[in-house]
Amino acid sequence: MGYGWPVPPNVEVRRSARRRRTVSAYREGDKTIVLLPSSLSQAEEEYEIARILERLEGRERRRRAPEADEDLLDRAMGLSRRYLNGRARPSSVRWVDNQRSRWGSCTPDDRTIRISSMLKQMPSWVVDYVLIHELAHLLEPGHNAAFWNLVAAYPKTERARGYLEGVAAAANLGTAEDFHSGEPAEIDFGATG
Repeated sequence: MGYGWPVPPNVEVRRSARRRRTVSAYREGDKTIVLLPSSLSQAEEEYEIARILERLEGRERRRRAPEADEDLLDRAMGLSRRYLNGRARPSSVRWVDNQRSRWGSCTPDDRTIRISSMLKQMPSWVVDYVLIHELAHLLEPGHNAAFWNLVAAYPKTERARGYLEGVAAAANLGTAEDFHSGEPAEIDFGATG
């Protein structure tokens, strides 16, 4: 990955006579600061800047990497233990890209849970709420009072539901009544009940 010369505008290069061999970089707001020895030639500088920026971007990409399906299953099992006395035991929990009108879905017969990948960018407590909602369907397939009592064990239920309703409204997805299908094992965008 060559950045070419000159250095990109969002990169500030700081040269130091005291620095002998090491090259490092860090983010400062929307700017990247690259520290290098002043003894490098222009070609060496270009190479080192490109290399360190690539390493920095790779490290940040890995840090932002979405949670793997096995981690999502572990997370769901932890939530089940914490809020549902460990009674909800899914066989699998996975991210899916094909759910554009639901936050999550559950098939109680085979104990599988699917979570919309659109949730990956949302706060963790919202994802936890959707997981709790789907876990509760393993114990109570419908949206009856017993189901909502299970979901209410999660302390951020109302806050998360409000957040999801706001997201649905901001995306102009309609009201809760428009999207609530009444089917027992899904959360619809904006669903409130």
